[in-house]
Amino acid sequence: MPRVDYIDDPDAPAINSVVPSVVCVVRDELGRVLMIHKVDNDLWALPGGGHDPGESIVETVVREVREETGVEVEVTNLTGTYTNPNHRMAYADGEVRQQFSLCFTARQVGGAPRKDGTESKAVRWVDLADLPSLNIHPSMRMRIEHAVDDSRRMPYLG
Repeated sequence: MPRVDYIDDPDAPAINSVVPSVVCVVRDELGRVLMIHKVDNDLWALPGGGHDPGESIVETVVREVREETGVEVEVTNLTGTYTNPNHRMAYADGEVRQQFSLCFTARQVGGAPRKDGTESKAVRWVDLADLPSLNIHPSMRMRIEHAVDDSRRMPYLG
């Protein structure tokens, strides 16, 4: 379903939904970041998605990364909590979500990158130096910057 992201836009539609979600920064042995090219907004992003009832938040991270990329991960850290009410996502069905996102880091423990054709139309490892050339939403760039900054690491306690 197509979506439009609004950030600090006074003309953004009113919020009618909040869905806890996750994104995950997975880096390989070369320091590259696992990125997906999203179907819904044609932007490059970190893998992630909504938290489902009955899951722990870590299970959400593992499931979303696997579904969108084919990569199996083990969560290593929580790097940020993002709840900006001025970041809204408007969907074609009328839902307008307020951002509520937790960003984690993880390491690959199996699988291989592949697109899923539903949410991701491409999946690849991207060198940090190449990130500026990709069309990435500013809020996603901020999460990547925070996650790769070792001074911001918070211990994950389960």
